[in-house]
Amino acid sequence: MWASARSSSYGTRRRCPIEIHGNTTGLSPSDIRTLERIYRRRVPSDRIASVELLRSLAEASHATGRQVGVMVHRSGAIEHVIVGDASKLMLPDVGRLRAANGRFRALRLVHTHLRGEPLTHDDLVDLSRLRLDVVAAVQVGDDGSPGAVHWAHLLPENPEGRLWREEGPVPHHRLDTDFAATMRALEGEFARVSNAREVAPSAGRAMLVHVSDKRRAGMVEDSMRELRELARTAGVLVVDEVTQVRDQVDPKYVLGRGKLDDVVLRAMQRDAELLIFDRNLSPSQAAAIAAHTDLKVIDRTQLILDIFAQRAESRDGKLQVELAQLKYMLPRLGQKDDSLSRLSGGIGGRGPGETKLEIAGRRARDRITHLEAQLKELGAQRRQRRARRTRSGVFVAALVGYTNAGKSTLLNTLTNADVLAEDKLFATLDPRSRRLWLEPSVEEAEQGARGHEVVITDTVGFIRDLPKDLVAAFRATFEEAADADLILHVIDASDPRFEDHIETTEALLGELDLGSIPRLMVFNKSDAAPPGVAFALARANGGVAVNTLSPDGVAPLLARLRVHVSSNPKHTPLDGSPAATWPRSA
Repeated sequence: MWASARSSSYGTRRRCPIEIHGNTTGLSPSDIRTLERIYRRRVPSDRIASVELLRSLAEASHATGRQVGVMVHRSGAIEHVIVGDASKLMLPDVGRLRAANGRFRALRLVHTHLRGEPLTHDDLVDLSRLRLDVVAAVQVGDDGSPGAVHWAHLLPENPEGRLWREEGPVPHHRLDTDFAATMRALEGEFARVSNAREVAPSAGRAMLVHVSDKRRAGMVEDSMRELRELARTAGVLVVDEVTQVRDQVDPKYVLGRGKLDDVVLRAMQRDAELLIFDRNLSPSQAAAIAAHTDLKVIDRTQLILDIFAQRAESRDGKLQVELAQLKYMLPRLGQKDDSLSRLSGGIGGRGPGETKLEIAGRRARDRITHLEAQLKELGAQRRQRRARRTRSGVFVAALVGYTNAGKSTLLNTLTNADVLAEDKLFATLDPRSRRLWLEPSVEEAEQGARGHEVVITDTVGFIRDLPKDLVAAFRATFEEAADADLILHVIDASDPRFEDHIETTEALLGELDLGSIPRLMVFNKSDAAPPGVAFALARANGGVAVNTLSPDGVAPLLARLRVHVSSNPKHTPLDGSPAATWPRSA
């Protein structure tokens, strides 16, 4: 038996087999036939529901003792008949939101309530989560007759912050609202609000979500500020932020179920299509949240990987990013698409063999092996270059530190280079080296020496909870620091969380076996910090305070560099004049 299909202004409706969705366990054959007959009903385009449809739903609900509902297309055709239990319905999969016509899905839910209750919170969440045209509930009398109707529709963003408008109770025979005109007006209002919004970048509109237990409650604002900067660097327009502190993180949804429903409602009203979590999600958590919200879900690691993919320029850097992405995605392949778990069908595809998921996993592992071999080869070439530099007696200083501490700007100021320096996280991914000429000391000048040549190397910035696969993939970047004679630990003295940044950087240096290399703490942005703070920190830590916006601001660092270079046993002062070639690339 097949449901009828008609053409309408919303397109040609496909013919689909009659199917009763939901909880059909325990229904008699006559109950099933009663529910199937509801598919024959049609609803006028200017009505939310016809009297005949409401009577059919009430009779079926009274006979079964369960809620009964229908999903009605704007053409008036019944697309789904659903049966639940006495208190709720489980709606069928109606497809991704992007399949909807315009702002709304062009479907409305009309269903029964057996206990005389108005619209429930679940009804309103379904209205928002699925972006239905309307949700309506008809009360069922003790004799099986339809009673009053409650209904609601969504509202565009408004000063009152209301998400929907509820109407009713209205006697079922007086449900005469012009549905078609209401939807035209609503879509026009949504379009007007949408056009007035700030134009979203290609990365889209996102909501930021932070969830933590009570032990880390004091870090919420700092964590959100960093996530905000990561999102800005990735080119995402942040339209809202949600935070929740719990006794413990929910193992399935991370957020509590009620809070997640609230996120869905706010995302709908602000037209957000992306949720960015300030934590790493397990594959099952990401899949569960995406299924419940119908939104794209990414975690902190995925956001950082995306930034790295945008900013990698060298072949080495691109290979490292691809390797890290593959290692991240490999355990998540099973959550990407249910079809990946099906056997390839057709002649020659039956019987035992690899599933699509297994094939995808094997190809990913083969690609990982290939990338690791290429990176190993490139690493050998870098080691040869560093060995030549070591034999030449050139002093090497590596810039390390928290991301956006000002390392690239410092490199440019010291060497008169033109390395990209932006007020964004991870502006530098590929290591860059430039030569610096230091004037000789008075004693060296008297001996005829012309000065010292130093190679300054800029490295990728560190960050809290840097993904382990990313650290492993970019180990080659940090190899430049491993062969350095001095590590210049650059710190943003104007950042209120500079102590945490120092701790994070020192911990990562330890993980990379760089703890034994001499280092000098460079407190940058002394001009932006409160007066005297950077200089006090420098004195307390045996470091230097600098302002990279002017050559004079780095003079204390140059003086300390000269001391380190002069005392280095492998380095000897140059006796040739560098004037014709300074500054020059390494």
